Amino acid sequence: MALAALGVPESAWSSVRPVVTHSGQAYVHLGMIRADAVEQIAEALRVPSAP
Repeated sequence: MALAALGVPESAWSSVRPVVTHSGQAYVHLGMIRADAVEQIAEALRVPSAP
């Protein structure tokens, strides 16, 4: 999983679940995640990906 590759421990992301609404819209339910793990995720999202 991408969160494990960021170094976020499994205990921080084990509650992440996919959710699909009755209309077919896909969401990801994050639940409660430790603030330090959220900072790691946010930092990774700020870095532009290579082409």
